[in-house]
Amino acid sequence: MKGYSRMEINGKTCWYAELSTPRTILLLVRGEKGLLGCGYLNMKAAVSIGEALAIIRGVQSIEEMLNAQVSSVSPAAASLGVSPGMTGREAMRILA
Repeated sequence: MKGYSRMEINGKTCWYAELSTPRTILLLVRGEKGLLGCGYLNMKAAVSIGEALAIIRGVQSIEEMLNAQVSSVSPAAASLGVSPGMTGREAMRILA
């Protein structure tokens, strides 16, 4: 997948991207069923298109994001079993 790097989570292939902006970094992990992203992403947009999205705030790397707690989830992610408070890695085990 162009622009992404590959990683394995729970035996499944996921793709991630780290994009530096002038003031911060945009972090995204993509699984087959949904996305894990930083606070830069817009939850309202994800909800409007039915995207399964879990957001983690205040992190600066993919590794930090996988170890930090999910702060918000879209209804589509919640229906898959993702909930606030679980780690990013736990969320990606579901979204992968």
